[in-house]
Amino acid sequence: MLQEGPVIYHVTLCQPVKRDLHHSTVEHGFPNQPSALAYDPKLQLMAIGTKSGAIKIYGAPGVEMTGLHKDTAAVTQIHFLYGQVRILSLLDDNTIHLWEIVQRENRSHLVEVHSFNLPGRPGIESTSATRVTVMLLKLSCDLLALGTEGGGVHFLELPTLTLLNKSLFQDEIMQSIPEEYKCGKSLGPVESLQQHPQDSDKILIGYSRGLVVLWDLNSRHVDNLFLGKQQLESLVWERSGNSFVSSHSDGGYMVWAVSSSNPCTHDPISSTIPYGPFPCKAVNKILWRTTESGSPLVLFSGGMPRASYGDRHCLTILQDSSHVTLDFTSRLFLCLTEFDDPSALVVLLEEELVVIDLQMAGWPTVPAPYLAPLHSSAITCSCHISNVPPKLWERVISAGQQQCPLQNYENWPLCGGKNLAADPKPKELLLTGHEDGTVRFWDASGVSLKPLYKLSTANIFQTDGDHNDSLTQAGEEEWPPFRKVGCFDPYSDDPRLAIQKISVCKYSGKLVVAGTAGQVIVLVLSDEKSDHMIDVATVDLLQDREGFTWKGHDRLPPKSGSVVFAPGFQPVVLVQCMPPAAVTAVTLHAEWNLIAFGTSHGFGLFDYHRRSPVCTLHPNDSLAMEGPLSRVKSLKKSLRQSFRRIRKSRVSGKKRVVVNSPTSKVQEANAQLAEHDAEVTPVQRRIEPRSADDSLSGVVRCLCFADTFLRDGTHHGPTMWAGTNSGSVYAYALDVPSQEKFSEQSVEALLGKEIQLMHRAPVVSIAVLDGRGNPLPEPYEVSRDLAKAPDMQGSHSVLIVSEEQFKVFMLPKVSAKTKFKLTAHEGCRVRKVALSNFTSVSSEEYSENALVCLTNLGDIHVFSVPALRPQVRYDCIRKEDISGIASCVFTKTGQGFYLISPSEYERFSLSARVITEPLCRVDVERPHDLSAHR
Repeated sequence: MLQEGPVIYHVTLCQPVKRDLHHSTVEHGFPNQPSALAYDPKLQLMAIGTKSGAIKIYGAPGVEMTGLHKDTAAVTQIHFLYGQVRILSLLDDNTIHLWEIVQRENRSHLVEVHSFNLPGRPGIESTSATRVTVMLLKLSCDLLALGTEGGGVHFLELPTLTLLNKSLFQDEIMQSIPEEYKCGKSLGPVESLQQHPQDSDKILIGYSRGLVVLWDLNSRHVDNLFLGKQQLESLVWERSGNSFVSSHSDGGYMVWAVSSSNPCTHDPISSTIPYGPFPCKAVNKILWRTTESGSPLVLFSGGMPRASYGDRHCLTILQDSSHVTLDFTSRLFLCLTEFDDPSALVVLLEEELVVIDLQMAGWPTVPAPYLAPLHSSAITCSCHISNVPPKLWERVISAGQQQCPLQNYENWPLCGGKNLAADPKPKELLLTGHEDGTVRFWDASGVSLKPLYKLSTANIFQTDGDHNDSLTQAGEEEWPPFRKVGCFDPYSDDPRLAIQKISVCKYSGKLVVAGTAGQVIVLVLSDEKSDHMIDVATVDLLQDREGFTWKGHDRLPPKSGSVVFAPGFQPVVLVQCMPPAAVTAVTLHAEWNLIAFGTSHGFGLFDYHRRSPVCTLHPNDSLAMEGPLSRVKSLKKSLRQSFRRIRKSRVSGKKRVVVNSPTSKVQEANAQLAEHDAEVTPVQRRIEPRSADDSLSGVVRCLCFADTFLRDGTHHGPTMWAGTNSGSVYAYALDVPSQEKFSEQSVEALLGKEIQLMHRAPVVSIAVLDGRGNPLPEPYEVSRDLAKAPDMQGSHSVLIVSEEQFKVFMLPKVSAKTKFKLTAHEGCRVRKVALSNFTSVSSEEYSENALVCLTNLGDIHVFSVPALRPQVRYDCIRKEDISGIASCVFTKTGQGFYLISPSEYERFSLSARVITEPLCRVDVERPHDLSAHR
């Protein structure tokens, strides 16, 4: 019992719960819906704002902090106070917020210290007049300028966010504009504010209509006017301050000279439309830097010809005769240079972050040690591997390095702060399956989810063809000179490639992946390049059943002949299920050379050493596959009826309806439960039987292998268990030859036991427990002295988890031992379960196994095993977040992952000992530490 041992349960969750808990989690992946970017070149920290109102700080790997505004409003702009670890944010509700990184318990945290809302101008009814369009933070960090839609510029004192009385309104500028240029009383929205690089008291103000003003703060006077005629998009100073560059909506940019002898300028020095003369999109953002060589480096986003490339997301880099057009697959938000003499360019996209090295020839991209887009292709499944053996870890890393031999993280510009977390000793892998048929391996040992290796399964099939366009086939003469950048690719060559299930043996280096078109691929880890043919086996789950016509997609045709495979996981066997329905369950036992797989039409057992199927079960065979496909009703001699007769005898003295009808069966089931009402706790409710006419009743939900007692109580041996959507469980006794005879003898399977759960709820999980109530070890764990041998003296038991209850049966008689009907609220259903090991905080020697369960309401329950006593319950995921609940995967150490967005995993911990959360520190000395006076 948990109460008697020193194990302590602890949860760190993101959602607010009613208990006094420590809420802290870590988010892996790329922030969902980014909307703003800032960079501090002194501290080498980056900040990303999102549409949900979050601010995320990133530095060196492991240095991460998150702040969340009180109101859910999009962050439209963020700015670092240079070197102070203070951040200004502007939200789309027109509020301005000041954040600080403070130290608590020797750790850094991001906290909000001030907020400000610009008051409306007297006499102006429209609130849009004071809506902030642009912010300029002076390099001295003591003044903030705000440009508004009404054309006014206001100033705030920092860090107190106090409104100063030297605000500038358009009336003072209107007096300086020539009469022929005036158009009503409004100058239009302020589009850009830029501080003079040599004189901090002068500010360049650009208006949307094309007017640009050089304003002197001290004298409150207009020094220069630049009367542009094109709609303005952005401004940037040349380093000397003698000229500046403006970008415009016609796809061009202009260079203007700043001269005291000519206070009013009508014409620029030069005007360029790089991709004209065709109608072009606006140049949204332009950066102009003079490098040490003296030649200008020009970077701008947009400006592409509308007719030909109007849907492209492009960034152009120009220097002397060098010209490249970077083509991204998602929308470009902002680009930012690292230094005044830039060494790198940080580009924030809608779906990923890209860093361009500006000092190397050709301007290559810098690989990211974190923030890699998990969803470069949509995630379809995931698998977690705890305590990865060192040999497997090294081989996976080696395979990944050979895929990307030039991957060097030394040039990554974000290296600020210090990661205080110790180097995690037990390594962890997170495997994600994707829509494009890839499986990606991630280092999930710490806070930063680092990409290690990518496995592609598409190369063994003949797909509908790559969607290569003219970009990848670009010739030397093509204009513009496009270059594809980034790895986000929302398109799949063929949806049938999508990975549905993954199973790994971490000790033998074997991997099984199964997909949407019934493909099950067995792969072996190899350190050498290979060129070989793949053995293909077809397993007909229906066995040519008459009257059945498959109306779904076709199978994926495998390539004929040999295929070249790089070092890493290489396919050796392709098992094709027929009909080619999506695989719903798969498991691997590398010690027995067996894989089991299931679809909505049955399940199969396959010997991948001899390349031969062992057995299959299809709809005509049994109650497991009852549904529209079945012509038989049910098995006459099932254990379900045996259990029902036993219960009938116990309640024979009670009054029951004897009419043979579906309604009477429901009443009968409830009457049988009436005797046990004293045992049913208030949080449980009666389980309602389900109809056998469910179209999904034949779906195989779970499969497992176990060395246990099935035939009798004295002889144990290999078994395979399968659970279905109709509440049926099938246990097969397997005759597996010894290692020496694998090639001579084939595996044989005999159906040993059938269990039909009375309420017919889908079976979510099956696990066999040894005589001590512990889960059986994984393949090779015992033979390689990596785990204690299971207790084979006492009687084993099998834990069957359905959507509505947990039940433990004694083996080999399959007699019910204990159960728990899980339902705290009406409609509660089990969605994900796992057996996790919780280690004591005070002693590493003591640990307990527990059943962790996630329901459709988003709450997590922990139960003791095998007694099934409830221990704790926590709210975890919002019940409306169906995709988050469906994506959840538990670890064997009491943690869990689930998708909080298409690009982010939320990681939580249920263990007081195993906690993964940011542990970092950013040290800085700054004036006026506001957090100390709060």
